[in-house]
Amino acid sequence: MADGSHTTMTLEAPVDGGLIAGLRSFAGDHGGAKAVIEYVGRRGCRIVLVGGDGAWGDQFAPATDVAREACARAGVVVENEWERELMDNMRPSNDLWRSMARRAYAR
Repeated sequence: MADGSHTTMTLEAPVDGGLIAGLRSFAGDHGGAKAVIEYVGRRGCRIVLVGGDGAWGDQFAPATDVAREACARAGVVVENEWERELMDNMRPSNDLWRSMARRAYAR
């Protein structure tokens, strides 16, 4: 620009308030939460949540930057990868085990 000022353009996708509320709700119901963000291609990414009580769940976001921002706003710590300690805290429900068994037998 001729006057010496410049503008910075950002391409931030909006963070859905429902996503933030869902993350906060999960953390509140399960004694806090940690998250691992997994890229799943064009669909965006999956936020896998592990509660302080071992329960786990997931949410989807359109992009990893949106997922990170939503977690930050919800007060959920994002881990960079699956670490043994985090995996050891997960306590799958009996319904989940049954669901996983059905998928394995269907193949």
